[in-house]
Amino acid sequence: MTHRELDAAGITDPALRAAYNRCRLLNARHGRTYFLATRLLPADRRPAVHALYGFARWADDIVDDMGTDATAAERAATLARLEERLRQALTGARPTGEPVVLALADTAARYAIDPAYFTDFMASMRSDLTVTDYATYDDLRAYMHGSAAVIGLQMLPVLGTVTARARAAPHAAALGVAFQLTNFLRDVGEDLDRGRIYLPADLLAAHGVQRDLLLWSRRTGRHDPRITAALRAAEALTRAVYREAAPGLAMLDPVARPCIRTAYVLYRTILDAIAADGYAVLHRRAVVRRRRRAVVAADGLARVLAARLKARGSTAHRTPPVPSPADVCSRSAKEAG
Repeated sequence: MTHRELDAAGITDPALRAAYNRCRLLNARHGRTYFLATRLLPADRRPAVHALYGFARWADDIVDDMGTDATAAERAATLARLEERLRQALTGARPTGEPVVLALADTAARYAIDPAYFTDFMASMRSDLTVTDYATYDDLRAYMHGSAAVIGLQMLPVLGTVTARARAAPHAAALGVAFQLTNFLRDVGEDLDRGRIYLPADLLAAHGVQRDLLLWSRRTGRHDPRITAALRAAEALTRAVYREAAPGLAMLDPVARPCIRTAYVLYRTILDAIAADGYAVLHRRAVVRRRRRAVVAADGLARVLAARLKARGSTAHRTPPVPSPADVCSRSAKEAG
C-alpha cells in the first residue's frame, strides 16, 4: 500500500519516499481515527496528508512526550531547531536529519500551502512549553488557531474544493478546531498529568470546578457532579463547532469528501462514547467500539466508490479496487499498533 501511494503521487526520490513513509507510520501509530479516514482518499493524495499529520505529531511529541526526562529548556531548544530546519526547508534548502521536515517541505511545495500556516502552528507549539491553562474560550481559540485551525487550512489544497477556497476555509478551520476540542475532552486526565488544562477556566468555574477539584478526582478516581456538568458543557461547546464545520463538507472535491466526512463522523462519535461512559474522562479514555468504526468505514467506502464512478464516468469494473470495511479497520488497527 505504501509503494502504491508514493507511486501514484509521483514521488520517486528514495530519500523522499523514506521520509513520507516515516510520516505515514506516525499517522498510523498516533492517529488511528484519522488514519482510517485517510485511507479513503485517492492514493495520490494520501502521502501529503501523512506528511502534514506526521510533522504535527512530531512537533507535538517534542512538547508532550512524557517518556523522556528532557527539561522545558531542552524541549524548547529541540523545538527551535525543528522550526529553523522547517524555515530553511520552506525557503528551498534541503533539510537534513529530520525526515518529517523533508516530507512536509515537499508537500508544501507541491500544493503551494501558505508558509504562514506552519509559522502559526509552531507558535502554538512553543506556547505549550509555558502555558498551562486558558482563562476564556477566546483565549483557547487563539491557541487553537495555530494548533488546529491551520491544520484544516493546510489540508484544503490537498483535498481540493468545488467552490472558491476562501469560502471553504472557515469551515475547514472550524473542523480542525472541532477535532482538537474532541481530543481535549477525551484526554482531560492525561493532559492534567502534564500539568495542563485545555478546558476554559471560565467554563469550568461556571459549574464550580477548579484545578484542585480536577486533581482530586484524577487522584482518587471519584466522581463529582460539578465536574460532570462542566464536561457536559464542554461537549455541547464542541458539538456547536462541528455544526460550524459541517457546511464545508459539501464544498470539498467529491473524491476527497468521503474521507473528511468519515473523519467528521468518527470524531463526533468520540463525543457519544464520552457521554455513554458517564463523562469519566478523568479516569479513563473513552473508546469508539470497533463495530461502530466499521459501520462508518463501510459508509465511507460506499461513498468513495460512488464518487470515483461519477468522476471517471466509468463502470465499476474499471474503477481501482476499494478495500472492504473489515480490511480497512483491521489494517488500520494493525498499522496503528
